[in-house]
Amino acid sequence: MFSTEYYCLVASLREWTLDSDTKNFDVREILDEILDELTANDTKAVKLLYAYYDCENVIALRNNRNRHNNLGNLTAEELKDVLENRNYSLLPTNVAAVVKLYNEADDEERDEDVVLDDNFEHAIFEAYYKDLAASKVRFLKRWGEFDRTLRNIAAAVAAREAGRVIRDVTVGGGEIVAQLAHSSAVDFGLRGELQYIDAVISAITDETNIVEKERKIDAVRWAEAEDIAINDYFDIDYILSYLVKVNIVARWTLLSPEVGREMLNKLIASLDASAIVEKQAKQ
Repeated sequence: MFSTEYYCLVASLREWTLDSDTKNFDVREILDEILDELTANDTKAVKLLYAYYDCENVIALRNNRNRHNNLGNLTAEELKDVLENRNYSLLPTNVAAVVKLYNEADDEERDEDVVLDDNFEHAIFEAYYKDLAASKVRFLKRWGEFDRTLRNIAAAVAAREAGRVIRDVTVGGGEIVAQLAHSSAVDFGLRGELQYIDAVISAITDETNIVEKERKIDAVRWAEAEDIAINDYFDIDYILSYLVKVNIVARWTLLSPEVGREMLNKLIASLDASAIVEKQAKQ
């Protein structure tokens, strides 16, 4: 299957990004501009990436928290419709199944043989990563695997330091999750398998400044987003890599304007269309 090449769109990304000052960095505006240019299938891919924020918003809504991340695909009203009117089709397949299961847990018709995990948050994120793994888009599959692993490592290190059971804080299964749960090694015996594990462990255990800790972890995310799409230049994988970095910039404009500006400049530097074309020609 051939992917669509977005030459004009990629050329426009630099202009849109340059127009965005860190004090008013509007990810939603950039995202909507991009969605207007994508094919139907590629639009679904972008929306699946941002469904992570829908998961966060569903969790907040179920816990009666007055908090809604506008980066989600669904508005607060649409999410209420999902829960109240059971319009689960607005969510990704596996996420929808989990939300339905928990939302209807008190129904008399519910299958009593179905045992629910006490932790809805774990269940919905495990479902989300399953949706990413099922995607035909290479970036989403690899990003989902990486993001789940990164978050699990961070959670495992924190749990180990606090004396908590590591399996209680990790999401999903697999060899790496098992290694995190059972290994007593400082690096959980994963140094040879995950090149970024030392950076993550160091950020969590050695860094007392919370802001600097988050910056170091986001640096790992940024590097991975670039690495996944290193040989992609104008397709949906490149667009998704760009959007991951845009999300990081937006987060830091709120946490630290100085770091946000630094990351924005780094993003702009990576969007030189002529350099992208030249790099592609050398392959």
